[in-house]
Amino acid sequence: MEEKKCECNCQNKDAFMEKLFQEYKPVKDNLISMLNEVQEHYGYVPMNCQKELSNFLNIPMAEIYGVVTFYSRFTLKPKGKYNIAVCLGTACYVKGSQKIMDRLKERLKIEPGETTQDGLFSIEETRCVGACGLAPVFTVNGEVYGKATVKKLDEVLDEIINNKPKI
Repeated sequence: MEEKKCECNCQNKDAFMEKLFQEYKPVKDNLISMLNEVQEHYGYVPMNCQKELSNFLNIPMAEIYGVVTFYSRFTLKPKGKYNIAVCLGTACYVKGSQKIMDRLKERLKIEPGETTQDGLFSIEETRCVGACGLAPVFTVNGEVYGKATVKKLDEVLDEIINNKPKI
């Protein structure tokens, strides 16, 4: 039997979803848990996974889309290998995080929510990462860089680009 390719071009989509359907009962209350597993596995929630969940849980696609777009945990687009999030919450913003975001957009030539064409970087705006005492902060794949500056951002980007990441 030929395996179907999914939107993310992986070969084991059916196997992952089949396993997921064996672990959960087809009950609406399982939606967020199942979406979380899909997000963890693929790095985003592909449309065909949403369709399969809709069929399995007997939930309209519109409701699944509403949940995916409501919670910032979920994303509809694949993120880059290095997901960079800049906190624009009050403490970070007051201490200059907008300058860090502006430099990030300038260097990568993308906007928040986008991924570079090579799939290496994606940018996110966050409102709080719980490190207000270290403001301003940005994260790379969840690693927090506190008391951040544009210079520190450039150093981190250069390390990644030159294939010498410390993360």
